[in-house]
Amino acid sequence: MASDRPRFAFTVHATDGKARTGEIAMRRGTIRTPAFMPVGTAATVKAMKPEDVRGTGADIILGNTYHLMLRPGAERVARLGGLHKFMRWDRPILTDSGGYQVMSLSDLRKLTEEGVEFRSHIDGSKHMLSPERSMEIQRLLGSDIVMCFDECPRADRPMQEIEASMELSMRWARRSREAFDAGGEHAANSALFGIQQGALDETLRARSAGALREIGFDGYAIGGLAVGEGQEAMFGVLDYAPGQLPEDAPRYLMGVGKPDDLVGAVERGVDMFDCVLPTRSGRNGQAFTWNGPLNLRNARHAEDTGPLDERCSCPTCGSYSRAYLHHLHKSGEILGAMLVTEHNLSFYQQLMQAMRDAIAKGGFAEFARTFRQDYSGPA
Repeated sequence: MASDRPRFAFTVHATDGKARTGEIAMRRGTIRTPAFMPVGTAATVKAMKPEDVRGTGADIILGNTYHLMLRPGAERVARLGGLHKFMRWDRPILTDSGGYQVMSLSDLRKLTEEGVEFRSHIDGSKHMLSPERSMEIQRLLGSDIVMCFDECPRADRPMQEIEASMELSMRWARRSREAFDAGGEHAANSALFGIQQGALDETLRARSAGALREIGFDGYAIGGLAVGEGQEAMFGVLDYAPGQLPEDAPRYLMGVGKPDDLVGAVERGVDMFDCVLPTRSGRNGQAFTWNGPLNLRNARHAEDTGPLDERCSCPTCGSYSRAYLHHLHKSGEILGAMLVTEHNLSFYQQLMQAMRDAIAKGGFAEFARTFRQDYSGPA
């Protein structure tokens, strides 16, 4: 880890409307924004080697606190030298807090003020996840960007439940801050992000943002979206939520999303994203292109000698035909998942670079218009 680099420094280089481009400087490297973080749930970005993930243009990846806590265990990862050494990724890693799994595993959990007691989906063993334990796990993993522990309710829950959940998350945010600050050397070399909650309610989100501002964080995430509310409702929240958060800190939209989601969110002031979609789709034969998503299992690709995307510079597009990739996916060959995953992650990074360039040149509105027009065309 380079000690001459800043612990965490966010700089905005250019703005265009609400869209902005800049960089986050950290000990393990610089993250260009807007940034897309490939998801490495269990210390691996599925179907990819770490050096190939870096080759797509990724500056940072995401690891999952809940899954790594259960297997192989945070203490074991620490004994083996930390997550970066364990998985051979020497650049920044952001770890989520486990809050999303708290929501998704609602049938296996018991939620209290202290935290969440739940049964492992692997072997049924009991575990307690609290703000303090979440910070401890992320410290043991050696995360560069730590997420505070929160609860993420679905937007269709009764408003009184959403309000109570938001208030609980803000109390947990303060406990997360205190536990993180007690982390010694790790705290001195990493960053902590708070998470705004409030579902689709502007007033609740304003209250949440105010509470987070009072506590103080290095960056701020917009949580509680991409949980089934749909793009229109999500954009409705993003019309105001980024502006409720500090301008001098990065804004991270968690769990999003499709390429057109990313463009619309950057248009509204978001700086960071993560999503399993490009890797999951790659394993299932769906490729993302500048002309929209493409289903490689479709028979029309069986004798197509062209690349997935004429405009893509990735190794898959440079070497393999749609016909071959169609064959691999129809045959259930592992190579099909590897090649299309590499393409999808490369496409996402090319999209982020194109947005950074458009913002820097003051042409983001035209870029977004052209992107939407092309993305709705035949792939």
